[in-house]
Amino acid sequence: MAQEQEYDRAKNSKVYYLNFNKKNFKEKNFSKNKDQHAQDISVVKTIRDFVVANKPTIPVYCVRPHAIKRAAKFFVKNFSHTKFDSSILYSVKSNSDKSVLQNLFDSGISKFDVASLFEIKLINELFAKKAKMFFMHPVKSREAIKSAYFDYHIRDFSLDSFDELEKILEVTKNAKDLNLHVRLAIPNSHSVIDLSGKFGILPSGATALVRKARAVAKKLGICFHVGSQCMDPVEYRNAVNTAKEVIKKARVRLDVLDVGGGFPSIYPTMTPLGMNSYFDEIFEAIQQAEFGNNCEIWCEPGRALVAEAVSLVVRVEARKQNMLYINDGTYGGLFDAGFPGFIYPTQAIRIKNPKTLESEKTAFGFYGPTCDSMDSMKGPFSLPENIAEGDYIEIGQLGAYSRSIRTEFNGFGEVMQIEVDEEPIDSMYVNQDNNFESSSRKI
Repeated sequence: MAQEQEYDRAKNSKVYYLNFNKKNFKEKNFSKNKDQHAQDISVVKTIRDFVVANKPTIPVYCVRPHAIKRAAKFFVKNFSHTKFDSSILYSVKSNSDKSVLQNLFDSGISKFDVASLFEIKLINELFAKKAKMFFMHPVKSREAIKSAYFDYHIRDFSLDSFDELEKILEVTKNAKDLNLHVRLAIPNSHSVIDLSGKFGILPSGATALVRKARAVAKKLGICFHVGSQCMDPVEYRNAVNTAKEVIKKARVRLDVLDVGGGFPSIYPTMTPLGMNSYFDEIFEAIQQAEFGNNCEIWCEPGRALVAEAVSLVVRVEARKQNMLYINDGTYGGLFDAGFPGFIYPTQAIRIKNPKTLESEKTAFGFYGPTCDSMDSMKGPFSLPENIAEGDYIEIGQLGAYSRSIRTEFNGFGEVMQIEVDEEPIDSMYVNQDNNFESSSRKI
């Protein structure tokens, strides 16, 4: 019952999907539009058009469906090998907005890495049997396992301990059709956000767990995570080699190798190598590891698929020297700009006399709208030197882990969402050759 209530609350979150028509939509029509659903979003040609016409008083998410589809199609085309079957599992936690999920699905992403009953119910609601779900959270409640297996027919579960394995077997009544994926803990030395501490069994202690899982699983998988925003493709090669050593020591057959997420996006201080460099490292390492021709290769991208497809428009409420007080912050859509210290691309929008914005840029920090002093983002964010109260700022690369972790602290939970057809501020894919095929992925 509590889980159902949680799902209902999430469905009723304060995100307003707005129709936009420059001729008849004004802020006064906001209230009658706020309960519309994602499928009612109309496409706006430019963000500036929307801001000038409506002068929004709350933050605005600007979604670019074409950018979502471009990234998804790039992965579908290029994460492949002539020798191994490959699959792309979208990491739902990175952005679970319905319009984002639908655009991914329409672009060929029909498999989803889910981490909770809420995400399971959401994917089922949108796609039913057309989608396949994989419960890749290494530690799950018994209630979640039971519902996933019996109510939603999920058969793939990750784990990193004997206790979790026994839990899965007990709840599913020792089912014979389980696909079990043992998560390894590996170093995250070249990733911006280290994910190696909370989950995963150390390779040195994984042999017995892998053998036990092999004995009871229909399919055995090994999975790992190189860390969020991985900046060196070689980390995937190292992780594949670690998995190779574990399987060799355990002397078992491997059915699935899941290389996880960590695929990067582009930010002002972080320009990764092209995405194909990551794919090359992965498939070259797998080819050399000799897991067997029947081994499936999976990945779980999140940030790389959706980050550049969404930006956030905020308003400047005050300025104190080089600190700007804006109407969103670390308790809203800018968490990663706070503690993790991500620096996002920015551009200013001035409604009246836009030519008065100075071309010379300077470094600014942000304060969010809440009363908490920790609601602070040091940046630096590059903006015109004379930016002032009443100006707007578009903050790019916020398609991942922005909507997902918003709160309503201090009552600042309301946001709008529109769709736009202009390009992102930065892109990993605009200049990529989508016809590229690496020779390393041929037999």
